Amino acid sequence: MAAAPSRGVAGRSQYVATKSAMIGMVRSWAAELATQGITANIIAPGATETPMLLDPSRTTSPPKLPPMGRYIKPQEVADYVQFIVSPSGAAITGQELVICGGASL
Repeated sequence: MAAAPSRGVAGRSQYVATKSAMIGMVRSWAAELATQGITANIIAPGATETPMLLDPSRTTSPPKLPPMGRYIKPQEVADYVQFIVSPSGAAITGQELVICGGASL
């Protein structure tokens, strides 16, 4: 699955609708809270190397390897989160931040 399913994926309308609603909600929070110095973002990881992704019984939606040739590592997602919540990420708000290894290209 592509890394940006909020834009529509066949057979996944409930998931897409929920993700789209979350993006809208976070963008609204960002607009409401920016004057108080509070940021709100969504981190949208692509295929991340987790037990669920690599489960051999996962037949309904098998994982697709991103163009970079490997899955995203959980630590890479954690590092991204750490940056966004640090002082260095203080000017980033209201964004859907994709980490996908090129899958959304």
